[in-house]
Amino acid sequence: MEPKWFRNTVTFQVSGDYALFSNPVTRVGGEKFSYPIPTYEAVKGILHSVFWKPTIKWVIDEMRVMKPIQTETKAIRPVCYNGGNELAYYTYLKDVSYQVRAHFVWNLNRPEFEQDRNENKYHNMAKRMIERGGRRDIFLGTRECQGYVEPCEFGEGAGYYDETPSSPPKEIAFGFMYHGITYADEAELEEDRGRMTVRFWRPVMRNGYVLFCPPEECPEKRHLHEMQIKRFPEKHFTGLREFEKEGGRE
Repeated sequence: MEPKWFRNTVTFQVSGDYALFSNPVTRVGGEKFSYPIPTYEAVKGILHSVFWKPTIKWVIDEMRVMKPIQTETKAIRPVCYNGGNELAYYTYLKDVSYQVRAHFVWNLNRPEFEQDRNENKYHNMAKRMIERGGRRDIFLGTRECQGYVEPCEFGEGAGYYDETPSSPPKEIAFGFMYHGITYADEAELEEDRGRMTVRFWRPVMRNGYVLFCPPEECPEKRHLHEMQIKRFPEKHFTGLREFEKEGGRE
C-alpha cells in the first residue's frame, strides 16, 4: 500500500542508547521485555512530548528503522509496592534510531476549541519544537531511556535494512502486537465513543519501513470500560481568546 502524504506533515528522527517498548505479557512477573520496534502509542507519546495541544490529534503515518534491532538484558532492582526492592531482568533495545513521519488532524471531540483551529499556526509551532528537540524530555518507552529528537527528511540517509541490488527485499513480520489505546476524547468510531479501547495489529517491516494503520482501522480491539470526556474549565478559553486577540504567539 502506497503511503499517503498530508499538507500538515512533520518528520523527525529520534535516537537513544536504549529503549524499552515493553510487551504487556512480560510484565506479569515484574520483568519487562521490549518489543522489537516502537508501538504506535509509544511514537505518539514521543510526539506529544515534542508538541501537543488539545485542539489537535496526532496521527503516526510511517516509521523507518535506521539501525539493526539488537537487545541487551540488564539486572534491575525495582521498588516493590509493599516496600523494599526485588531483583528483575529487563531486556532493552540497544542503540536505536528511527525516522518518523506524522500529521495532525482536528480533534472533533473538542468543539470548545473550534475557534482555535488554525492549521498554519500549529504546523509551524510543531516544526519549531522539533528543531528545538521538543518541549519536554523525550523518553523511549520508559523513564530511564532518554531519547533525542532532531529534524530530518524522511527517507534520506542510509538505513541498516535498506534494500540493495545484491540482496532480496527484507520483510519482517512481528506478529500480534499492541498498537495503542483510544481514549474517549479521541474516539473516531461511534462504537468507541464514551469508552476506553485497547487496539492490536500485526505489523510488517519492509526494507526498514513500517506503515502504521490508523487507530480506527486496527483489525482487533477490546473495550476496557466506560469513560467520559474530561472538559476544560471555561476560564481556559477566556484566557486563550484574550491571548489571540492581543496577537500573542508561542
